[in-house]
Amino acid sequence: MHHRQLLPTKDRWMMRLSMDKPTIFMFSGQGSQYYHMGKELYAQNPSFKQWMKSLDEIVKRIMGDSVLGELYSPENDMPFQFDHTRFSSTAIIMVEYAMAQVLFENGIEPDYVLGASLGEYTSAVIAGMMEIEWALEALARQVELFEARCLEGGMTAIVDDYRLLHDIPIFYENSELAARNYDSHFVVSGKKEALTKIENHLERTDIIFQTLPVSYGFHSLLIKSDR
Repeated sequence: MHHRQLLPTKDRWMMRLSMDKPTIFMFSGQGSQYYHMGKELYAQNPSFKQWMKSLDEIVKRIMGDSVLGELYSPENDMPFQFDHTRFSSTAIIMVEYAMAQVLFENGIEPDYVLGASLGEYTSAVIAGMMEIEWALEALARQVELFEARCLEGGMTAIVDDYRLLHDIPIFYENSELAARNYDSHFVVSGKKEALTKIENHLERTDIIFQTLPVSYGFHSLLIKSDR
């Protein structure tokens, strides 16, 4: 059976790719980030580190702040508290883009790219639809609009039938469907206090959920005012 295998060596990965299956790069969005993500790679892979530093220089010119300083600060050791959108959204794109460049340098190229929410920025860059500098500038402007015009909120990922949202009042009275990843995994957006009610219900009924580290209810009416 043909299969893909990555073998770590001293300086690079050696790869064996099957010729009959496509390679897909998938890029996630807000809620997937955490402090120190990519830190081990940053410490051990010179190429990844250089790309991250180069991207950080671009970001500093745009925003005036260092994302690396925030992302890898030893003071920030709470992995699920990285919810400052100004830094977290940019950090996601930086890590995704730098990781893609490392894969390119090791001969791994995608047949397809797929981006979820914020990850669409990275997928568009990797697909050659825009330059990374333009993507970072557009993202910085978007964050400014969020901070200036949008109500704060949150998001909760739920591992259960998405039809709960339509069948149970505590869901449809307090939240909106932000994403349906598949039939038994969906994400809702809403105000913080409303999501707390939902999460209390989920705890009582033993339904698995995760509060996402975000400050806004993305993909909902809570951010409509920025348009």
